[in-house]
Amino acid sequence: MNQKELLVQLEQLAEKLGIEIRYERIKNPANITKGGLCKLKGRYIIIIDSNASASERVDLISSILKRFNLKDIYILPALRRLLEKDEVLSPK
Repeated sequence: MNQKELLVQLEQLAEKLGIEIRYERIKNPANITKGGLCKLKGRYIIIIDSNASASERVDLISSILKRFNLKDIYILPALRRLLEKDEVLSPK
């Protein structure tokens, strides 16, 4: 599966989890981050720099989605392998 296909699958998974993804221009002169997860009024939102490459988007979204309980959700095997690479703590 290529990066664009992975990105589509990750976006669909986020949607299943009720997580909104927003692509916005992030003023980031030090290039510290390409985005992250926030919780607003009880809902999770992933904000990603609109200038991020497909690969950077895949890395960011996958690192965030790993934090959620995905055991009872059907995920394509290739995508599940990506998400299970490293264990991450659940969001609070």
